[in-house]
Amino acid sequence: MASRPQRGPGRGLDAILGGSIDVDMLRKPVGYVNKEVVGTKEPQDTADILRIPEGMIEPNPFQPRMSFDKEALEELAESIRTFGLIQPITVRKKAEGKYQIISGERRFRACRLAGMDMIPAYIRDANDQGMLEMAIVENIQRENLDPIEVAMSYQRLIEECSLTQEQMAERVGKKRASVTNYLRLLKLPAKVQHDLKVGLLSVGHAKVLLGVEDQALQEELCDMVIKTDMSVRQLEDRIRKIAKGEEPEKPKQEQSLPDEYVKVLEHMGRYFGNNISLRRSASGKGTMTVRFDSDEEMQKFLSALEEKNL
Repeated sequence: MASRPQRGPGRGLDAILGGSIDVDMLRKPVGYVNKEVVGTKEPQDTADILRIPEGMIEPNPFQPRMSFDKEALEELAESIRTFGLIQPITVRKKAEGKYQIISGERRFRACRLAGMDMIPAYIRDANDQGMLEMAIVENIQRENLDPIEVAMSYQRLIEECSLTQEQMAERVGKKRASVTNYLRLLKLPAKVQHDLKVGLLSVGHAKVLLGVEDQALQEELCDMVIKTDMSVRQLEDRIRKIAKGEEPEKPKQEQSLPDEYVKVLEHMGRYFGNNISLRRSASGKGTMTVRFDSDEEMQKFLSALEEKNL
């Protein structure tokens, strides 16, 4: 069996925060910590893992993820109940003894679902721009953001942190061309963005649709791709014929999917961050296909499977 491709070096959160993570500390039971925060007591060492009362922690207002999958949160909460929080969240100190999440909001929400009163955390100094940058980098590299969430996160780095595309690509450990392609997705009609967001349309198809100027035609072609499971090449051929004034061949209509199948597709698309399609024949038999546009996307999908022990 061929070995899986290795993930590129990228720029991890640890590199941005500085210092190394104590692996032995993370393997201790959840009740074991260096110190416990009481009132406004300051930590002696920013490498310490502290336990902070849940009520003293506030969400990150710069969180780029717009929604959290409820089922995935419940599963993470169950894991935390069994094994504790393996990876502490990262916070910054605020006034009046409060702490604000820099990264790890998904873990924090799962801790609350698990009924934890004290949350293991690192404390770091960060200004608002630093918080936004760290939150976006952590989410892009460790969470399964959908393509539109990634694009909107990049856009925020440009608008709110005054970064060029080249600077932003360096921050998130991506090629500039990749960043540019994600930003272009925001030019698509809202309906097409939604289908891309929930995993009904692939990034490859979306890139092809960007070459069509008429938004109504973009939406029409998007619907056709979803209904007929049209490949990227077939979509390119169809657009080419339309541009030449030729009458494209009508694509073969696939057996429509029941509503429950569509819901499964949307759920899997949100969780895995990939584009998954189902083809179903009249007899009820069918195939499930996972599309990816790069080795990096494939690696993200494999990592998501490993997290679920699938």
